[in-house]
Amino acid sequence: MVQSTLVLVIPPSERDALRGRIEAGDFEHKSVPHALFSVKGEGVVATLYASGKFVIQGEEPGLFAERYTGRVAEAKPARRQDAFNGPLVGSDECGKGDYFGPLVVVGVRAEADERSKLRAAGVRDSKELSDDTALRMGAALRTQFPHAIARLDPPQYNATWQRPGQLNDMLADLHGEVIRKLARPGIHVLVDQFANERVMQKRVVGLDIHLEQRTRAESEPAVAAASIIAREEYLVALRALSEEFGVDLHKGAGPPTDRAAERFVMLHGREALGRVAKLHFKNTQRIRASSP
Repeated sequence: MVQSTLVLVIPPSERDALRGRIEAGDFEHKSVPHALFSVKGEGVVATLYASGKFVIQGEEPGLFAERYTGRVAEAKPARRQDAFNGPLVGSDECGKGDYFGPLVVVGVRAEADERSKLRAAGVRDSKELSDDTALRMGAALRTQFPHAIARLDPPQYNATWQRPGQLNDMLADLHGEVIRKLARPGIHVLVDQFANERVMQKRVVGLDIHLEQRTRAESEPAVAAASIIAREEYLVALRALSEEFGVDLHKGAGPPTDRAAERFVMLHGREALGRVAKLHFKNTQRIRASSP
């Protein structure tokens, strides 16, 4: 695939959050003059300069930019199936960038008329909703639509994790699991793209489905519904862990998460972190360095 370069300008108010999301991933860090950070991984080299210029070079810089900045950063040929009028299975995930709590993938199957009703009701990407709204909507959607949930809680996640870069394989396995539970012969399946298309295609071999993968797939109501249920599942699980261990476990992977991890270690010890956290995140290294 042809290498290309994408340049974004990141305002000062967004730089710490971007750094936190990047540090939560598995990247090789490089030293670059005048850069706040520079990393290599997921098929790109990404450098944020002190000026705020964010330079991404690689095969799919737009996909990387959308995942870590939330911006539509590269114009691509339209490949939308919103006009598709049949039943559809949509699949999305939650918890990938969060140190605490599980990794969750949810699939939702909706008929043509149900997709129209979801669109008319304003069902949208869960990232645009407050936690309280996602909890209410997720609970309601569960009662109305066939859905499937696959999740790795921290102990299972840590046992599965063996090497850097394995996250996409773990996600693909979970997406494949929910798709197999919901698929019917000939049905259209839409997955919010997270990796090279071949990674996901391997997980649905033998199924009589039409598989489509694209970025920002939450514009399809069935995928948006899946994203809401996935977030509800994640939030409920995180709340249960917080109550079980007596520590307010935070979403994300930034400084509030580090502080919560420090409190957890004080109460339960470092060895117990794997019961609530994804240990390969760089937060673990920071906690070990700061804890006596």
